[in-house]
Amino acid sequence: MTALEPYRAARHGAAFVDLSARGRLVLTGADRASYLQGLLTNDIEALQPGEGCYSAYLTPQGRMIADMAVVDLGGELLLDVDAGVTESLLERLREFVFTEDVTVADRTAAWTALAVHGPEAAGIAASLVRPAEDGAPLGADALGQSPEYRQWSGRFGDAPVTVVRSDEIGEVGFVLYADAAAARPLARALAEAGAAELDAETFALLRLEAGRPAFPADMNESTIPLEAGIESRAISETKGCYVGQEVIVRILHRGQGRVARRLVGLRLGDGDPPPGAGTPLRRADEPEAEPVGAVTTARRSPALGETIALGYVKRELAAAGTKLVATGGNRRLPAVVAERPFLPLPAADGGG
Repeated sequence: MTALEPYRAARHGAAFVDLSARGRLVLTGADRASYLQGLLTNDIEALQPGEGCYSAYLTPQGRMIADMAVVDLGGELLLDVDAGVTESLLERLREFVFTEDVTVADRTAAWTALAVHGPEAAGIAASLVRPAEDGAPLGADALGQSPEYRQWSGRFGDAPVTVVRSDEIGEVGFVLYADAAAARPLARALAEAGAAELDAETFALLRLEAGRPAFPADMNESTIPLEAGIESRAISETKGCYVGQEVIVRILHRGQGRVARRLVGLRLGDGDPPPGAGTPLRRADEPEAEPVGAVTTARRSPALGETIALGYVKRELAAAGTKLVATGGNRRLPAVVAERPFLPLPAADGGG
């Protein structure tokens, strides 16, 4: 198999990636939803069993500590987070439990997570995961038409499996959570069902083509969610108070949503190798002037035949078509602000 075959499979068939390195925290107890409601940016109390959402955890200054998928498993809430913040987030969540009936557990080592994406992903997921004893069959059509973060419970062999809809690469996709002991058999079954195996680098490229920022590569402790453009997915404007809300509300309502910088898509033509993270961006008509932003992630897209990137630029330069130059050492790569997603993808939402 060539290096490009798994990439093509994700866009035209099915491909799977091992996400087990990500963190998986679980909250139980009668107050679990109300507890997270006061901490996270999205409306956790509005979730019903089987539903989920994307959310962020902020500092009081409105900067991002973490982003996450939150899934209501019925008796517990699952938080899927970046590996680098798992331990610190676990400690924070436990630290702020006082009289609430909440227990926070780390299931990272106990559970595996394999994600399958592509036009054939729904059929493969439905063929491998049979329904729980009292549940309806997981039909491919129902899976494929479901909203992101919708969750089902089923079984793979004797192992319980939680199936969660995911649109990370702009294709129909699902994350399969199961006991760690089922990791190898499940990966083997996905491969035998026709899904090619993706490495982390190819998965990151596919996600970039979909225009979605990743934490912490494109968003970190210095980022306000509005700068990254994730507010439509991550922030509820109707819920009660949460950590960092005052800053978010002030920007949204008093500042009409204006922030000093914005995350944008960039097309850099045939420039190879792609510029590294932190490469300064300058105005094309003022290449010697002070930087107006910086690249966060860049990779070459086989589908487009050119280098694409995400990066932050000053607000007034964020319009599609704005001409910039990426400068590093003696290199000067022409860059143009581009619409996201970079490709026409069935499940892409514009990169938020």
